[in-house]
This record gives sequence, structure tokens and C-alpha cells, in this order.
Amino acid sequence: EVQLVESGGGLVQAGGSLRLSCAASGFAFDDYVMGWFRQAPGKEREGVSCVASRDGGTYYSDSVKGRFTISSDNAKNTVYLQMNNLKPEDTAVYYCGASLPPRSPLGEPDYWGQGTQVTVSS
Repeated sequence: EVQLVESGGGLVQAGGSLRLSCAASGFAFDDYVMGWFRQAPGKEREGVSCVASRDGGTYYSDSVKGRFTISSDNAKNTVYLQMNNLKPEDTAVYYCGASLPPRSPLGEPDYWGQGTQVTVSS
């Protein structure tokens, strides 16, 4: 059974930090590109970052570049999103997704997690 389990969300003040984790199981983690997405109420889902588990290549959207860092621990089948200097506009439900190439990693992943809420107060 495929599982993606996110954790680490919460309430933080603007300027603060959070670290999200996504623990994966049930598929060949090393073959997938792992992505983080977010969706705020009334807004479209946004792909914010991804990492290729095999070679560590990363991508960040302009909205988070320089503030967020994605990393992958292949030994633990876990991907992380370190979020620094958080802003109220970062408030959203954050999801991780797993995409098998050549599927676009920030499009429609093969697998989704259940999401974790991040709320940034001003």
C-alpha cells in the first residue's frame, strides 16, 4: 500500500520557521521525484518545490525561492521542506506528491499525501 504521510505543520508567526516532513512507503522512492504543493482557501493549488530522489536535483517556485529548502533522505524514504522567513501568504494546506518521470513533478503526481496545515500569523 502506497502511503505519503506529511507532518510538521502548525501555527507560526511571520518571520518564523517550520519544517515539514513527508514519509513515503509502498513504492520505489529512489525512482520518483518528490514535490511539495500548497493550496490556500479559494486559490489554485501551487507546486512550490520538488527534488529528484535519485540525483538530488531541485526546483523552487519564485514565491518560495530563497526561503524554502527541500531535501530528501533516501535511507528514510522521507522528503523535507524547511520553511524560513514565513509570511502570512504562505498560509495553506501543504501536500507532498510523488511523480514517476517522465510525469511532470509539479503537475499531477502519481501519489498524494493527506496534507498538513500551515498557518502564518501577521
